[in-house]
Amino acid sequence: MSEAIRNAFHQQASGCRAMNSPLTAAILETLAYTLNHSTRTGARILDWPGDPMADALKLRIAGGLHAVARSEQDADLTALYRTGTGDFATILPRVLIEWDDWLYPWLDSPPQTNEVGRSAALMAGLMVAAQRLDKSVELLELGSSAGLNLNLDRFCYNLGGLEAGPIDAAVHIMPDWTGNAPEGQWPQIIARNGVDQNPLDVRDEAIAARLLAFCWPDQHDRLARLEAAIEIARAFPPAVAAGDAADWIEHKLAEPQAKGTARIVMHSVFWQYLPVDTQKRIETAILKAGKTAAPDYPLGWLSFEPDPSTISPMQLRLRLWPSGGSLHLAACHPHGASINWFGREKSA
Repeated sequence: MSEAIRNAFHQQASGCRAMNSPLTAAILETLAYTLNHSTRTGARILDWPGDPMADALKLRIAGGLHAVARSEQDADLTALYRTGTGDFATILPRVLIEWDDWLYPWLDSPPQTNEVGRSAALMAGLMVAAQRLDKSVELLELGSSAGLNLNLDRFCYNLGGLEAGPIDAAVHIMPDWTGNAPEGQWPQIIARNGVDQNPLDVRDEAIAARLLAFCWPDQHDRLARLEAAIEIARAFPPAVAAGDAADWIEHKLAEPQAKGTARIVMHSVFWQYLPVDTQKRIETAILKAGKTAAPDYPLGWLSFEPDPSTISPMQLRLRLWPSGGSLHLAACHPHGASINWFGREKSA
């Protein structure tokens, strides 16, 4: 089993390097050949009973180490993270020994992130929906985490040359863009709610610090954007309920809908983590609501999710009712760093 674990660390390192995080890659590669059973943390990793890839085991310990570095309580590790250079093979094993009890709980649960860069794609999709439906928006987000992307209309964007959003916003997002700019209008979001099994309240300093620790340390723009989005969320706290996504959306879609308001169900890098039964329940609830949608009570389903049948990692798709229209809007980088815009219709 230890060999499979080490291979998983190498595999994750390759992915991090491909996604422009050479520091995270170097840390994981070093752990792959230096981990041993001399610490509780090392032993737990090497004897992991589950699937190290599906369980995001590598990113759990990577987050813990980043948290130590950000705390500035270990000067050598902080310097390693700050410069991206140093004696990885000496520093990391020493940190695992000296910070063993502190790192061990970081293995208890998978990373919970809230990638704000995805808001560029989500906003482009919302703009298309807002133009086609010509209604104000009630936004319902599944898998909200800290709910940072529920504040997406408080960010500023450059979407293929199209400037959108408040120019004085603390968060500016300008992904690499291929294709035409989106054809749409800025959405008027009059209500926003989300759900997560474990909502994160970033007004708690410890929770905010944990969220930042799971952001890759050498991606400074992402970290700065996340920090700014956290400050916005403290000023405008998102309403994120704790609960099961299927239960929540079934309940929300059964509630009366305000006339002249479009309900948009939104989620990003969420679907793949659900059991098949939960996926089916959510899909059934949305399709059921779609059948009763009307011009004054429209519904949309906006998703930013992987598609195993395509080469590009993430696909942005939008379905609208009562028209029943289905659009394949874009192929995207997992963090939203690049967007290849299609904006094309598909058969439902």
